[in-house]
Amino acid sequence: MNRPFWNWTRVDNGSRVLSIDGIIAEESWFGDDVTPAAFRAELFSGEGDVTLWLNSPGGDCIAASQIYAMLMDYPGNVTVKVDGLAASAASVIAMAGTKVLMAPTAMMMVHNPLTVAIGDSEEMRRAIDMLSEVKESIINAYELRTGLSRAKLSHLMDGETWMNAKKAIELGFADGLLEDEKRAAPAETFAFSRRAVTNCLLDKVRPKQPGVAADALTQRLNLISH
Repeated sequence: MNRPFWNWTRVDNGSRVLSIDGIIAEESWFGDDVTPAAFRAELFSGEGDVTLWLNSPGGDCIAASQIYAMLMDYPGNVTVKVDGLAASAASVIAMAGTKVLMAPTAMMMVHNPLTVAIGDSEEMRRAIDMLSEVKESIINAYELRTGLSRAKLSHLMDGETWMNAKKAIELGFADGLLEDEKRAAPAETFAFSRRAVTNCLLDKVRPKQPGVAADALTQRLNLISH
């Protein structure tokens, strides 16, 4: 298994601490049965409440969906602490928190899913239909936490909405501010480029699967900020 994008850092007063940093599933998870199983095994290997420090620009939305479901299934409380950025797919993971706290300087971003599709007009239509369904599934998670209408959430995603901590709290994406809380290691910062991410995705898919059918490429979904 490639180096995971998560890390169990320490145990404090019976509460386990998990950190997710960087692009979700940048090097693993997609087309891999081992990585999701490893994450679940580590999550359920202990008991008690979990604190999740989150700082990510997003990534693979299928991976984010599975992580969201695992955290929701975990019997203990999960407190999500966003100390840097929870954008795109990472914002979906944040929605699994029993409580979501953000540093005063942290940001959250929601937007529409994107994918790569190659083929004729029928392939493009199928890709559009798939993205519509993926968007609806993401709205399910946002709606469950925020209580906002689906129309309002869809509008926020259409507009690629960036939220500072207070705005995220106002809209229901977060519950409160972090106050004088620090994690063990300093958080990494990120710069964003949709073009760079798309090119990186194509570079990864094409050499490994030179004969891949066009519709198969539409199955790789990325949720990542501009």
